[in-house]
Amino acid sequence: MLRSSLILVVLALLALPFADLEVTTLSAWSELGEIVLGAVQPDFSVLWKFKSAFLNTVIFAFAGTSLAAFWGFFLALGFRWAPVRLLCAFIRSVHEIFWAFIFLNLVGLNPICGVLSIAIPYSGIFAKVYAEIAQESDRRPLVGIPPRSDGFSSFIYAVLPVVYTDAKLYTGYRFECALRSSTILGFIGLPTIGYHLETAFREGIYNHAWALLYAFYLLIASLKYWARPKLIIPYIVISFTFLSQKISISWANMVRFLTVDIIPWPLRKVDPISGNQEINFSLTEILSWLMNTWHDAGAEGVWNTILLTQIVLATTGIFTLLTFPFACRNLSYRPIKPITRLLLIVYRTTPEYILAYVFILIYGPSMLPAILAITLHNGAILSFLTSNNADLIKLRPDAPKRYFARYTYLVLPQVYGQFLAFLFYRWEIIMRESAILGILGIYTLGFYIDSAIAEDQLDKAILLILITATLNILIDSISQQVRKRLKISTRFVVASNQIFSTQ
Repeated sequence: MLRSSLILVVLALLALPFADLEVTTLSAWSELGEIVLGAVQPDFSVLWKFKSAFLNTVIFAFAGTSLAAFWGFFLALGFRWAPVRLLCAFIRSVHEIFWAFIFLNLVGLNPICGVLSIAIPYSGIFAKVYAEIAQESDRRPLVGIPPRSDGFSSFIYAVLPVVYTDAKLYTGYRFECALRSSTILGFIGLPTIGYHLETAFREGIYNHAWALLYAFYLLIASLKYWARPKLIIPYIVISFTFLSQKISISWANMVRFLTVDIIPWPLRKVDPISGNQEINFSLTEILSWLMNTWHDAGAEGVWNTILLTQIVLATTGIFTLLTFPFACRNLSYRPIKPITRLLLIVYRTTPEYILAYVFILIYGPSMLPAILAITLHNGAILSFLTSNNADLIKLRPDAPKRYFARYTYLVLPQVYGQFLAFLFYRWEIIMRESAILGILGIYTLGFYIDSAIAEDQLDKAILLILITATLNILIDSISQQVRKRLKISTRFVVASNQIFSTQ
């Protein structure tokens, strides 16, 4: 494990000289002062004005999560088959915003765009996690099932009762994630609170932005009060009823998108008289188009995405190791623990996209804001998980009295293996986040995808999204192999009736 950790650090150090860490703003401290002033003087009077955006945020999350849980359940039943695993790996490897880019061209700024952008990648995540929960569950109840019982009956009577609690808790956690996803979809124009957050930050109205953020934190913190299990079904019914009144689909747009827009331009042959398009297959032109796309956007996008990912993977690990002791009962003074855990919850709750947006306002568009944002968000998640595991350790009577000695000789050796498992489990997610932050002006794959869509080159955008998905699948495969070789695994950590997964 030590060698793997050193390799991560060395790779990050090798990547640093190639990373763009330049601060391009001329008044970073002045901008930071304005942001801090807005944080201490929020204008809550604007919240009522944006009530419909909050409603849309919650509705998108409920509808997207319920669809994803439904589809993910059935995909999990067939997860042992390679085609199903590959399908799930692909759909979860494409970020929600990239899915939204695709659906915007199909249905426009329509609620169904936001719902499907959440539901599709979350289906792949649910399938994987549900399958892992079932795989790691107690198999003894299966012994009592009659030998000739079909697989579905065996699952209903012997597996589902065992895995139900963990699956329910994870679904609740994923709904919280959906609220964050629904929020950031507003940054590309969908009518959620992210739309108004982006407007407030862009126009420098920071007291409005912080009021929206504080309201969002309150929404997340109050989940256990308003998102009770007995209310979930009515909420879902209300959500779909509300959405059904706003959905409008243009079948002509869908046909054009599937038959023209995403077809590589060398394949398109337009009749100059009628204007009709036909497919004109030319292997030479296709290869030329692929090479040009790779040369103009793919190569640099992949390179910068990998650079950012490897740097953030190391900084996330370092951040976790430095902060989790302060959130741990056995390693920190009593007043420090609740303050640290509160900060970790804030960083974990704040979408990395919003953190990066704020840091770009301060430092300008470079990899530095992305490194800070992704590190804080993922580091907070891993620090919270690791501190929960550390709290499960029972101290011996002869345990060191000094916290540093207790940390290095007693606690860290016991939690380090699972910490590494969590870190490698996040590798794929960090890669996905690194790609998407290109939309904010950082030269990762997201930058080139956004540029292609802005230039109405949807065929190029789809190709770059496929490259992004392939890269994520590759990273996920490497991560699984590393965890298997190190014989480390992740488990769910349940604390305060809330389940936190590294997915």
